[in-house]
Amino acid sequence: MIKPIELVIFDCDGVLVDSERIAARVQVTLGAELGWPLTEDEVVARFIGRSHAAIREQVAERLGQETAAVWAERFEQLHREAVDAGLTPVEGLLEALDEITLPTCVASSGSHEKMRHTLGRTGLYERFAGRIHSSTEVARGKPAPDLFLYAAERMGVAPAACAVVEDSRPGVRAARAAGMRALGYAGGLTPAEHLEGPGTVVFHDMRKLPALLREM
Repeated sequence: MIKPIELVIFDCDGVLVDSERIAARVQVTLGAELGWPLTEDEVVARFIGRSHAAIREQVAERLGQETAAVWAERFEQLHREAVDAGLTPVEGLLEALDEITLPTCVASSGSHEKMRHTLGRTGLYERFAGRIHSSTEVARGKPAPDLFLYAAERMGVAPAACAVVEDSRPGVRAARAAGMRALGYAGGLTPAEHLEGPGTVVFHDMRKLPALLREM
C-alpha cells in the first residue's frame, strides 16, 4: 500500500526562486573569462542541481585548483549581484504554497548563506525558517540520496511518505534513490525528458503542484 504524503521537500534554486537562469548566465560568463567556453545547455547538463563543491571539482579537473578557486569566488560575487538586481520567486509558486496544507521543508545543494540571501530577497525565508537543509550538512550531494534522507529524518517523516519537488536531473535521481516520490518541475532550464523516470511526475506549471500532491 502506498503511504500518503506527509512531507513536501522543496529544492531551492529553480523551484522556489527563479535563480537557475541567473546561475547559468554567470557560469557561461565565467567560462568565457577563465578558459572553459560553455553553452547554457552544457552548464545545465554539468552544473545545475549540483553542489558548489562538485562544480568546483569539475572546474579544477579542467583548469586546475587555482583557477577553480578564482571561479568559485567570482561566481559568488556575480551571482549575489545578479540576485540583488532582480531575483523573483518561481512563477506560480506563491499561489501553490498558499494552497498546500502539508508540512514542507527545503533541501538544496546551495549553502545556508546562499539560501538566506536568495530566499530572503524574495520574501520566502520566513516561510521555511527552521526547516532548511543544505548539502553542506551531508557527506554526498545530489544525485546521492543523503540530503533528502537527512531532511526527512530531521522532519521526523519516513522517506516513503515524502514527495520531493525538483527541477534538475541530479535532484530527481536523488529523490528516487532516497525512495521518495519525485515531482519534476520542467518550467525552468532542464528539459522535461531529463526529469522523467520511475516514481516521477513531470509538470510545467507550479500552480498545478497542490493538485498533483493530492493525487499522489
